[in-house]
Amino acid sequence: MEALIGSTFTVLLAIGFVYLISRAFKVIRPFERGLVERLGKFISERSPGLNVVIPGVDRLITVDMREQVIDVPPQEVITKDNVNITVDAVIYYEATDPQKLVYNVGDFITAITKLAQTNLRNVVGDLTLDTTLTSRELINTQLKSILDEATDKWGIKVVRVEMQRIDPPQDVQDAMNKVMKAERDRRAAVTEAEGSKKAAILTAEGIRQSLILKAEGEANAVIQIADAEKYEKTAVAEGEAKAIETVFAAIHKGDPTNDLIAIKYLESLEKIANGKSTKIFLPADMSAVLGSIAAVSELFKDAEEEE
Repeated sequence: MEALIGSTFTVLLAIGFVYLISRAFKVIRPFERGLVERLGKFISERSPGLNVVIPGVDRLITVDMREQVIDVPPQEVITKDNVNITVDAVIYYEATDPQKLVYNVGDFITAITKLAQTNLRNVVGDLTLDTTLTSRELINTQLKSILDEATDKWGIKVVRVEMQRIDPPQDVQDAMNKVMKAERDRRAAVTEAEGSKKAAILTAEGIRQSLILKAEGEANAVIQIADAEKYEKTAVAEGEAKAIETVFAAIHKGDPTNDLIAIKYLESLEKIANGKSTKIFLPADMSAVLGSIAAVSELFKDAEEEE
């Protein structure tokens, strides 16, 4: 019996020893930091890796040092121009001092959420609706600065704050939609009018250029025709002048008698008088013509006598 009791005690002792050993060795992960309390008093901060504590005496508190996100619930906010809108946001933060995060704030999530809601109402309340809708980055920056300063004693750093929703009332949304539609219609009308104006200008410019080119072409054609006619008349005149000079030179070179000239004169009159129309020819020098005719008649008489 005593042997059985002794064996049971030994087994229990071994189990207790193993349990104490398992409680004495703690593993802290790379993204965590440890805080050790001994009998309710903070004694040290532990780094990642294997750490030894006294079971039943020491208490190890681990703090996650990774970046975390908190979703701020939607809330109604009144803008500067008295428009009731619904807004919400998300907060990204990371722990910088695990001791402050554990001992300086009881419920950190609730505390930062309420702080964000309060300051969100203050920031948006100083802006009009139009500014709120177009200034998300401004709101994010101001809210981040306020929260980062307020939470510094809690051992965290606010990395960024992002607005998620900015929802005006339905009637305001309908009015905004009508305004945007009217603005789009106005821009479309202006764009169409400018297009028609440019098209009309281009068409008029094309017609003007066409008329100018046509007029220039006609002017060039008239100039070329005039030059051709001028060249033709000049060539004809030069040809006639040369012919007259040649005939004149030939006449003087042949030294014709008055009798021959009279005969040629009469032959010319015969050619002129040839035709169906009635012609009246009055030589300018009648005496010279009659003299020539008399001389010709004398020639014919002399010729008959010789025969």
